[in-house]
Amino acid sequence: MSGQISKTPILTKLSEILSRAVNDQAQTRARLHLLDWVGCATAGAAEPVGKILRQQSGASSSAQAFVWGGLGNVLEMDDVDKRALLHPGPSIIPAALAMARETGASVPELLAAIVRGYEATIRLGRAVGPAHYALWHSTGTCGAIGAAASCASLLSLDKNQMAHAMALAISQSAGLWHTRHEPASMGKQLHTANAARAGLESAILARDGFLGPLSILEGPQGFFQAMCQDGDPQNVLSDWRVEWLIHEVSFKPWPACRHAHAVIDAALALRTSTDVSSADMIEVRTYDDALKFCDKPNPKTVIEAKFSLQHCVAICLLRGEPALEDFELSAINDAEIAALRARVQVSLGEEYEARYPARFGAEVIAGDTVIQAEDALGDPENPVTDMQIQQKALMLFAAGGVSPADISVLIDGALQSDHSADDLINKIAEVLA
Repeated sequence: MSGQISKTPILTKLSEILSRAVNDQAQTRARLHLLDWVGCATAGAAEPVGKILRQQSGASSSAQAFVWGGLGNVLEMDDVDKRALLHPGPSIIPAALAMARETGASVPELLAAIVRGYEATIRLGRAVGPAHYALWHSTGTCGAIGAAASCASLLSLDKNQMAHAMALAISQSAGLWHTRHEPASMGKQLHTANAARAGLESAILARDGFLGPLSILEGPQGFFQAMCQDGDPQNVLSDWRVEWLIHEVSFKPWPACRHAHAVIDAALALRTSTDVSSADMIEVRTYDDALKFCDKPNPKTVIEAKFSLQHCVAICLLRGEPALEDFELSAINDAEIAALRARVQVSLGEEYEARYPARFGAEVIAGDTVIQAEDALGDPENPVTDMQIQQKALMLFAAGGVSPADISVLIDGALQSDHSADDLINKIAEVLA
């Protein structure tokens, strides 16, 4: 990694990339991510951490961004860019919604802002390197730059102002992975909430002439020097050979850590192909990060169960497609599930490690039967359909107690409206209140 400051700061060049027109295809894709986030946030709002966050609600756009920013990540069903190893939606969409409400934006303007925000966060996340992800919660550390970019777009800031907004946001980046070592911790949601608020406030400050350190990424005491030992700030500007990176973001069909999804897919296929009742051991082979995050043979809490390969395999083999209730205490303490969970052994699969993070793969083995999942369902290589995304949203709306009439407004507003975003955002604010 170089600590040299180039003549033109990276953020200045990034603002050039972000300022180009957003095409219809990218806006259509953003509609799906918007709907997906609303579903995740609505169900998350009904959880204990969501109820605490909602007590912090206020009338300002900053307060709205903060509260909404904490809700989308609660259930571990938020979208994910696998190469960046982060979730763009939870910080970017709340900030964009809060700012769009302030500016009276149209739905197309909101969608374009979301696309630009995703682009900024994903580009940074793909550049930080494995050493960053080992210690830092990338969704929190890289989320603020995308929130700032989306809000800058809605404020119609010029390229220089957008660069300063992103610089101010990056200078506030934070989020340590130690939060996952204590199951009761709600720190992950605080990380995404802070990123949303920091991005929005940075854009407002930049609009008013508040200047940030434009070389914050590559500078000698900047983001990469401090937090990304094996990262390369120049990679923020890489040519990814896709018009907008939002097209490469994955949707999560299952309410568990993304690192468990390929294992879930393989276990579901195993359930339909063989009887595992006589198998002494069920073996899981996958990449190293999946083991680091999700090797939890004896989960005691909901969040531990969502991060347990063993639990995911057990519920898939016994119950089929995992639902929200399969990670509640009643399922965790179920004797039959616990017994099968104890038979699940996990290990490193070198072939899956070699392809990671470009491919999230795993295999599940019972006796002579080997089921491989080369790509997790929801990845671009193994996509879900638009209808599956809508069905997921319907399930999450039901979990959040949303009425059929309100569900119709939310779905139509996200997927069809081309006019003012006010009706959609007001309804979101109502169901998240």
